[in-house]
Amino acid sequence: MSSALYSKYNVGSKTKSSKVPLKFKINSSDGMYFGNRNGNGASPSKKMKLTENGCANGNAKRAISFGTINGVSLTDTKQKNIQEQRQRLPIFEHKSKIIQLIRKNKTLIILSEAGSGKTTQIPQFITAAKIHDEGRIAITQPRRVAAISVAMRVAQEHGNGLSVGDYVGYTVRFEDVTSKKTKIKFVTDGMLLREAINDRLLLQYSVIILDEAHERTIHTDVLFGIVKKAQKVREERNLAPLKVIIMSATMDVDHFAQYFNDCPVVYLEGRTYPINVHFTKQPLEDYQTACVATFFQIHKQAPPSDDVLIFLTGQEEIETCAHQIRLLAKDPEVEGPPVKVYTLYAAQPGTQQMAVFNPTPYGTRKVIISTNIAETSVTISGIKYVIDSGMVKTRSFHPSTGLESLKIQRISREQADQRTGRAGRESDGICYRLYTRSQFELMNKSSIPEIQKANLSSVCLQLLALGIHMLNFDFLDKPPLESVEAAFQELKLLGAIESIESTNLTPFGKKLAKFPLDPKYAKILLTAENYGCFKEALTVVALLSSESILLNPPSRREQSQLSRQKFNSGYGDHITLLNIYMAFENIGKDNVKNWCQEHFINMRNILYVREVKNQLKEICKKCDIPASSCGGDIDQLRKCLLAGLYMNVAELHKDRQYITLDKRQLTQIHPSSVVHGQLPHYVIFTEVVQTTKCYLRDLTTLEGDWLNEIAPDYFKSINFRSNGHI
Repeated sequence: MSSALYSKYNVGSKTKSSKVPLKFKINSSDGMYFGNRNGNGASPSKKMKLTENGCANGNAKRAISFGTINGVSLTDTKQKNIQEQRQRLPIFEHKSKIIQLIRKNKTLIILSEAGSGKTTQIPQFITAAKIHDEGRIAITQPRRVAAISVAMRVAQEHGNGLSVGDYVGYTVRFEDVTSKKTKIKFVTDGMLLREAINDRLLLQYSVIILDEAHERTIHTDVLFGIVKKAQKVREERNLAPLKVIIMSATMDVDHFAQYFNDCPVVYLEGRTYPINVHFTKQPLEDYQTACVATFFQIHKQAPPSDDVLIFLTGQEEIETCAHQIRLLAKDPEVEGPPVKVYTLYAAQPGTQQMAVFNPTPYGTRKVIISTNIAETSVTISGIKYVIDSGMVKTRSFHPSTGLESLKIQRISREQADQRTGRAGRESDGICYRLYTRSQFELMNKSSIPEIQKANLSSVCLQLLALGIHMLNFDFLDKPPLESVEAAFQELKLLGAIESIESTNLTPFGKKLAKFPLDPKYAKILLTAENYGCFKEALTVVALLSSESILLNPPSRREQSQLSRQKFNSGYGDHITLLNIYMAFENIGKDNVKNWCQEHFINMRNILYVREVKNQLKEICKKCDIPASSCGGDIDQLRKCLLAGLYMNVAELHKDRQYITLDKRQLTQIHPSSVVHGQLPHYVIFTEVVQTTKCYLRDLTTLEGDWLNEIAPDYFKSINFRSNGHI
């Protein structure tokens, strides 16, 4: 790559061409080699490294050169023998030793680079050796795309004419593809936690594999304690034993091993190749434009078979970048082969996420633009180049203010190394880091666990459903006391518990716990019967539980807003979204795509809303919530929304600002709201987000006299008077 590149490409909200100098320091010493963990000197006690002869093995085997998950093929299996592919995986030569260690130990930590085959192979090793003793094996994944895709691959490997849902299945939020015959079950960590509510000792499982443990999601951290306790209780009661395996690409090994009663740790080499890492010479202001510019420089020089993976922070950035690349790739002045652009982020439906594994036609380059999903959860074949923006979007909750900050910030050094490693799965790779070496050295070593920065009300509710008070729970790293107290206070106000010291849920709280939702949203559904608006409330909650259905491309922002103007409601954003969805449901199948394009609606997301709505409807039936509709009486729906969100009320203050009644925080209505500029006296909001300013998002207007009518105890507790003063 040349020492300096200049971009004419517009990304994000920029309307003028911006020249971004990308000065990469090309130096052979920048090369990094992954996969050699033994270092110098003896290994610590109880920590083993598996190689063919017990020593470090530096001979990485060639990867299969078509679509992979965790190093194995997803496509073209008609031409290749699946069992031969399995045997090429680095983990396969250690099969007998791994089986021996799993038999010997009730808890085992397996540390390995992505691409070793651990996720797909270890469950099959266990069933082949009959270690599971006819019980089920659960393999947790932090993300649905990983759970689904790996289950598909393992079902394919298992063969015998069985499809996903037979011997191998998966369970993710709002989708259960398993049967009574299922023995190997891939499951998102949140869904296994929900299973524990009904089966506290997880008795249907004989082996639980906690995969991608280093990601430290809030559900993963809770599962550590749940599984550890289930294992202990089952042993004390002479019940069927539970084996626990913790797997990760990287982690603080000593910290994890100590938590799991000083269990042994096994190191496995992954399939890795040398990777040249290049830093920019100077810090960059516009990393989005830099990503596009760097891609086209690669595109101009690299062979068509070399695919590219770009890391950005979220859906809007990714879709904007994808649009830019598709547009510019068609420019006759742009050199390079045809390009197929794929996007990958959590909000996508499963079918869209799975598309990244599709092979491209001969002579066509694949570029994947992804969030941190692609860091470790999935391995995509063909990646030769990685472009790392060095940024990630994180959400943090501040209990003292009730505010959630949604910030784009620097990744950790561990994340940077994981991203770099994506380029070295099948051959020598190159990673362009769009930050300087000094910026890299200033990054935190590892990411802060989600349990220490998130709103804990949902997980607190789930633990109470298990009969566990969060303050007494055995966490790997304890959450802040202030966050725990705030969660209990919220559950008390919602009627889920009698007091903040309570270890038991009220009957209403038990119903709330049945929903895989924010407890406030669950309360909206459970109280819809009182307002005769179940159909409308269900739709709004499904919309709020999914990613935004609205598309607002920066270059066509005004056009997109005008196209949806007929749906706008003076009552606010929730009713506007309801209007859009109702119109969508009246469109014939053949017209859906055109209608979504015409109105700038994200078709993927609105179809996902329909899936969520159907699943929630089934849960509501089990809770005996009768169907009803308020028709045109929108006041009933607004009151129902207030019944669940009464802690999220803001009042008009001076200087066109609003003040939240709960925490007395000064805020503003977000410019994207349909009521921006209207200045209603009271609003309920879905969230308060602190970016450059403090904003209320997703609003519905209220009448002041409804507050004491619908939540009298709460508004009395904050000394609210109906004349609008506190």
